[in-house]
Amino acid sequence: MRKFLALAAALSFSLFLNAKEYTVASPDQGLKVTVQTGEKLLWSISLDGKVLLSPSEASLNLGDGSTMGSGTKFRKAVRKSVSRTVDALFFKRSSVLEEYNELRLQARDFDFVVRVFNDGAAYRFVTRKTVNIVSETADFVFPEDHTAWVPYARISRNGDPFFNSFENHYERIHLSEWDKTRIAFLPITVSGTDGVKLCITETDLRNYPGMYLSNADGDKKLQAVHAGYPKEVEQGGHNMLQGVIKAREPYIYQGEKGADLPWRVVVVAKEDRKLADNDLVWRLSAPSTGDYSWVRPGKVAWDWWNDWNITGVDFESGVNNDTYKYYIDFASENGIEYVILDEGWSVKNAADLMQVVPEIDLPMLCKYAAERGVGLVLWAGYWAFNRDMDAICEHYSKMGVVGWKIDFMDRDDQRMVAFYERAARTAAKYHQFVDFHGAFKPSGLTRTYPNVLNHEGVAGLENLKWAKKGYDQVTYDVTIPYVRLVAGPADYTQGAMRNATRNNYYPCNSEPMSQGTRCRQLAEYVVFDAPFTMLCDSPSNYMKEPECTAFIASIPTVWDETIALDGRIGEYVVMARRSGCKWYLAAMTDWNERDITIEIPAGIPDGAEATLWRDGVNAHRNAQDYKKEKVRIQGGSISVHLAPGGACVLEF
Repeated sequence: MRKFLALAAALSFSLFLNAKEYTVASPDQGLKVTVQTGEKLLWSISLDGKVLLSPSEASLNLGDGSTMGSGTKFRKAVRKSVSRTVDALFFKRSSVLEEYNELRLQARDFDFVVRVFNDGAAYRFVTRKTVNIVSETADFVFPEDHTAWVPYARISRNGDPFFNSFENHYERIHLSEWDKTRIAFLPITVSGTDGVKLCITETDLRNYPGMYLSNADGDKKLQAVHAGYPKEVEQGGHNMLQGVIKAREPYIYQGEKGADLPWRVVVVAKEDRKLADNDLVWRLSAPSTGDYSWVRPGKVAWDWWNDWNITGVDFESGVNNDTYKYYIDFASENGIEYVILDEGWSVKNAADLMQVVPEIDLPMLCKYAAERGVGLVLWAGYWAFNRDMDAICEHYSKMGVVGWKIDFMDRDDQRMVAFYERAARTAAKYHQFVDFHGAFKPSGLTRTYPNVLNHEGVAGLENLKWAKKGYDQVTYDVTIPYVRLVAGPADYTQGAMRNATRNNYYPCNSEPMSQGTRCRQLAEYVVFDAPFTMLCDSPSNYMKEPECTAFIASIPTVWDETIALDGRIGEYVVMARRSGCKWYLAAMTDWNERDITIEIPAGIPDGAEATLWRDGVNAHRNAQDYKKEKVRIQGGSISVHLAPGGACVLEF
């Protein structure tokens, strides 16, 4: 016993001697991160001297019983500063300023790296040996019982909280009100000290499970949770296209030597609006290598949302050649780059993309589309695509298919995260782009593999095909710019021509509608990031609305400049974007009508003429009511009335 006590005392004394404190500040000196080593590895964040994140533990708990982080003796501390401008492909700005200060604490088997930017901070572990990680301690401890916007993960039918579509709406709660039985996926936004917003997410997520947060203790500490490594995966789920986990290993990560683990990111914004155009996730992601000049972002005519419901033709619409030729003609005549063949073109329940239904002649449709300057994109279920993705991509690229919408992954354990990178790399090999549907949030692949144009991970417009009357899409729309979209682009699938007020909405599968006004649908093409974005409605409906259709078709999907002008999370948002010499400004509100004054960016001269799309005087009764008019800007601003669920767009 005396020997044991002596050993314990010596160990405690050793940890005390190894305890050190390091501070690293942002380039503008406003944001500061303090790292404490010793018995625990802790980090904290302050802004202008006020604590935003209290000391929070960061460690990796390994399968051999050891720990990376807490209790570690670090051998060396290396600092560096970076300030450079880098070009961005297919993004919300053509160039990005990367400016940060870095602290790298070096231990024998790993490094702990902290980067501090003017608008956020992040840390990661870099391993130098092969490890299996049983669990990761990544705490986020707040000084007060703050308000948070929390997307709880759905509990699947088999009780697996890690099997979900990442499409939940947000619950606005105090941290103490967190449901202790549930976990939430990222991003999560917290209204911190003095109303400063903190958005917690991750990036450069590659071959590592995605992070969830829990609050099992019911206090001010959020704790990381990860899915166990899949031990047994069985084909099943939707049309036999999903991988259903039957058993998991007792660890979360099966390691490889010299791995850069994901960045744990806290975006910091003094004003809500600063979240809406933040690009910290992109900045922390690994740069791309190779030539991606062949990738062509754009818009796509979509079939599934409108249920292939076209009118005025002499053939029965559906999954057949005549219907898709109609979609291709519509896209060609309106300057829309792509048409997608969604679920139904391959044989149901076969999970084999080489089996095409007899009603579809894909070689003919590819040739027909190419002759009209339109590219064809194919929908693919995860299990079918993963069976032999190299052969599938090669086969259809030779046929002329230019991209994939891959769906029903609905997991982010290590094996699934690795699938994303493998799919991106394989598609790029055959000059095909990827839209990940049924997907977790963007976590860096859009920079590393620029042929990854979009992710879902959002409760998009498709939900209004079946959502009950009390479902609130409008409030969600003005929340995601400050939470989900901080992580990256979203396959939201806007563009409805049937628009409904709050009282007039009802779910309808074959003739679906949106909530909010017509101008809201136009504004979403400006407010939401999406290099590859859908026109969700029927070509027949668009043909009846040529004015709106021409406008949607003309809006760029990537930008040279993006500025968040104004907004409050869950209430309203005002965005400005520039492509070349053309500016678009858009504002959206919640269910409250709002008189809004839009400040015009400095790049637009006073006296400039613009086209204004605004809610009609009766849009509160009939959501399809809108007015298009010419206006001239005087005094550097313009005031516009927004109807409940309304919006406006200015085009310069």
